Amino acid sequence: MLKSFCIKTNNNRIVDYLLNKFENVELENIYISKLEFKFYNNFIVHYKGKKLDLFYEIFSNILASAIIEFYEEDIIKHIINTNYFYFTDIEQRKIFNIVNDYIYNGDLTESYIRKDSIIISCIEYFSNHKSAILDGFVNFRINDYIKIIDYIVDMAVNKFVIDREYTEFIDLLKCYINSKNCGINIVHLIYQNQESILLDELKKVIDLDDSILDNKYLSDITFSSNDYTLNTLLTLLPAKIYIHLIDGIQDEFINTLKLVFDDRVYLCNDCNICKVYRLEKIHR
Repeated sequence: MLKSFCIKTNNNRIVDYLLNKFENVELENIYISKLEFKFYNNFIVHYKGKKLDLFYEIFSNILASAIIEFYEEDIIKHIINTNYFYFTDIEQRKIFNIVNDYIYNGDLTESYIRKDSIIISCIEYFSNHKSAILDGFVNFRINDYIKIIDYIVDMAVNKFVIDREYTEFIDLLKCYINSKNCGINIVHLIYQNQESILLDELKKVIDLDDSILDNKYLSDITFSSNDYTLNTLLTLLPAKIYIHLIDGIQDEFINTLKLVFDDRVYLCNDCNICKVYRLEKIHR
């Protein structure tokens, strides 16, 4: 049985990519050729063997890789520009970078799902057709893949908006702090198991302020059980904050305090206070 497929494209780099990939295929009875016509360069594959399912899989895998290599970036940019046109060019580039981070530095499962969706579309199409204009195939025949990319872009936009709001919130708090005089010299923050204890300069416990500071300086962003700690520090406005990391862990809340209070923050994990609270933890 002879099975033949023809891929039509004007992109010589894609043709060279396909030629290189098929030359390294370890399956007998595959023959490839390249023919140049007036409108398209035709990449043609012939298979004369009996392992048709394996051939379909190999062919579709290579074509899927080519589509990701040569089309994915433009597909992502098109989705961002079409669905989120109200963002500025700079913001759209930031969203694009977040998408790339999801795709190339995230869960490998995501990469397999993307590629597998194209492979399935290729197998379904070429089981009933002998040729395809590659641009048209990408635009109209890989809908499941496009939905996956659209979902990833949507996640990236959500992350971008949250990050932007977080940055604005931090900047607002920093402006507030810088506009006020320090209310106290030193505060010690004992931090373990994502819980905080505040001590004054004399090592006496400071009651947490559970009132609302001033609505214009607060946002919807919260830091779980440490909201009151942040609120208290914003009320006291210490000149220096010594953060004693009993567990040695810097989490989101600690990083936020560093951003908000900047050079007023000093990290510690091995002073006398640290040792006392570490021993207390052991003997509980």
